[in-house]
Amino acid sequence: MRRFLVDRASIENVNVVQQEAELEPPPNVVNKFNPNEIVRDPGHRKQINEYAPDIQDQVRRAYILKGPMQPHLENFTWLEYSEIKDAAYCFYCFLFKQPGRAEHFGFEVFTKSGYRDWKHASQGLKDHVGSHNSLHNSCVKHYDDYNNQRQSVTSKFAKATKESEELYKIRLTCSLDCSRYLIAQGMAFRGHDESSTSLNKGNFREMVDWVKSQNEQVRDAFDRGGKNCTMTCGDIQKELATCCAHEVTKVIMEELGDRQFSVLIDESRDISVKEQMAVMLRFLNDKGNVSLKDALYGILDKYTLSISRIRGQGYDGASNMRGEFNGLQRKILDENPYAFYVHCYAHRLQLVVVSVTSSCSSIHDFFEYITLIVNTTSASCKRRDALTEAQHKDILNKLESGEISRGRGLHQSSSLTRPGDTRWGSHHTTLLRLDQMWYSVLKVLSMVDEDGRGPSQAAGLIEKMESFKFAFILRLMLKLFGITNELSNILQRKDLNIVNAMELVDVVKARLGTMRESGWNNFFADVQGFCVAKSILVPNMDDEIPIRGRSRAEGRTITNLHHYRAEIFYVAIDKICVEMDHRFSEGSNIILDCFSCLDPKNSFSKFDVDKLARLADIYHADFSDDDRGTIRDQLETYVLRVRRNASFSTCEDVQSLAMKMVQTEKHLVFPLVYKLIELALILPVSTASVERAFSAMKIIKSKLRNKINDVWFNDLMVCYTEREIFKSLDDIDIIRTFTAKKSRKGHLPRNFI
Repeated sequence: MRRFLVDRASIENVNVVQQEAELEPPPNVVNKFNPNEIVRDPGHRKQINEYAPDIQDQVRRAYILKGPMQPHLENFTWLEYSEIKDAAYCFYCFLFKQPGRAEHFGFEVFTKSGYRDWKHASQGLKDHVGSHNSLHNSCVKHYDDYNNQRQSVTSKFAKATKESEELYKIRLTCSLDCSRYLIAQGMAFRGHDESSTSLNKGNFREMVDWVKSQNEQVRDAFDRGGKNCTMTCGDIQKELATCCAHEVTKVIMEELGDRQFSVLIDESRDISVKEQMAVMLRFLNDKGNVSLKDALYGILDKYTLSISRIRGQGYDGASNMRGEFNGLQRKILDENPYAFYVHCYAHRLQLVVVSVTSSCSSIHDFFEYITLIVNTTSASCKRRDALTEAQHKDILNKLESGEISRGRGLHQSSSLTRPGDTRWGSHHTTLLRLDQMWYSVLKVLSMVDEDGRGPSQAAGLIEKMESFKFAFILRLMLKLFGITNELSNILQRKDLNIVNAMELVDVVKARLGTMRESGWNNFFADVQGFCVAKSILVPNMDDEIPIRGRSRAEGRTITNLHHYRAEIFYVAIDKICVEMDHRFSEGSNIILDCFSCLDPKNSFSKFDVDKLARLADIYHADFSDDDRGTIRDQLETYVLRVRRNASFSTCEDVQSLAMKMVQTEKHLVFPLVYKLIELALILPVSTASVERAFSAMKIIKSKLRNKINDVWFNDLMVCYTEREIFKSLDDIDIIRTFTAKKSRKGHLPRNFI
């Protein structure tokens, strides 16, 4: 195990031995290399000499950009650690070890097999470093020289003047500025014809030409630059985007640090019918804010994130994600029992809405008519234009009569949209627009009936719309979906936490219960007012009608009141209440019930020391034995302090409580309590942020850009979805990464980076 200690004198002179060694090429040489697919774990990666000589330089630079796989170490910057092999490695020796007979002196231990003698590690690591002339220090010198491109042979032959360096800097900076603008706007770079005579060279080259026309210094730098170093080719554009994505990811990883996090994952097809996966990390930053970081990447290992640090999972209801036995959440739980799974709240709420649309036959038929109305009024451009024009005239008439008020952003042009089972809030939007465009829809249906060459369903739809049952169900669904849609919009906020989400769900349940118990009279009065305004006949509620689904000849009848109140009103509310209880049953979940005790409302009225202390036992990997023994005392002291502190009386939720603790430095006084708050806040609520990434995907990868490769697409997505971080990046950091990525023909001024 410690072969490198057998002959220390030989190790110190091993570079001499290597020069005389007969080098034998490895049996399986790798001829292609993708920087985005490098293996970070030193126990599994290939050795440098296993790559073809012409790509070894590219491999070294890719690993240097990623850096060694290690925690923050000040005295051993060269040290790497493999979790899989539980062994230590040397980053510098891996990069610049010369193949030969070094294994006779044990040098392969820190580059290939791994060092595991932890009992003698303190002395063993020092012995590996050795004296000034040791092979390790020789590799360190090679590393420093390699990072200094000016020391390369190519640079010595180039002999760039200060003027050429300044011109190169101007060209590179111009290309970077143009690239950053296009990335931030989600615009395409390339053009179909990028030749000098083309009238449209693509957004990137056209923007560079525009900058040249506005800035004489930039124009001079491009005119006097070499034709092989203009910094405008397609490869340069992609490399600049890659460097931008690298810096964005670097900021995210630095902000994440060693904190625990939760993951939200979803998949969607892009325009080229290719499955894309979005991964979102949720964690608590230094200020006590919840951060949501979106990125498209394959595995957590790419960013050296361990599964053991996951404290929450959030997916949709697909069986391959939430499956109890073979789903992704179960596979992660098998490796990490603290990665608590939460089914997306917004997705669950949409399932509740969909179930209500078929709660009874009358409501089911109502939505069938809604679909027919939308399809009939939007079947052609002529009908769409007629609907828009009719709505425009209706708005003008209402403004003149004073029925509606003027205001910026009010009364925008809209159209009817089809309700979709997978589009959150789409049912409510469709019904709301139908209510707002009532007369316009009737006018278009009349036009369709008049212009039709043969019988059409438009006349029948008019009769249905002007029936009392249609109006009754429309107002009922608007009322119910108005309650759930308000919750849906809140659940899609980035800063929502699991404790607030549970409280909001309880509020919705309470509102629905109140509506069932005492809401009939007010609701029926609203329906009557609507019918009077729309000239719809209101039937006598005491009249007898046949039971729905039965023939009149059977003689079985009920009153209108019973039909509308018992068979529609109560059935719909009971259905949505049952579904809410079924879909949102976290009240019986021990973990979420314990986390709810952190709610600061009403002077921490829900605070329960026993339940919160139980969380330390559930998450026992995050709390030591001493922590579990003292957490009760700390919780009791904490609640007394915050109840007496007036500044905490303004806290409305756990998020504001975390921020207040950081501001008052109470997170340092009560670290165990703050740890519980952090665990509560990183639990996922909904996958809305993942869905936003898919919306961005449609902007980046459009019909005209459907052949964009995955690496290029990933870089653009990382920057576009994290625009706040991307726009805050310093050009110098991006250029530094760009320069370190590979050897360049041009050189920047010495004092620039």
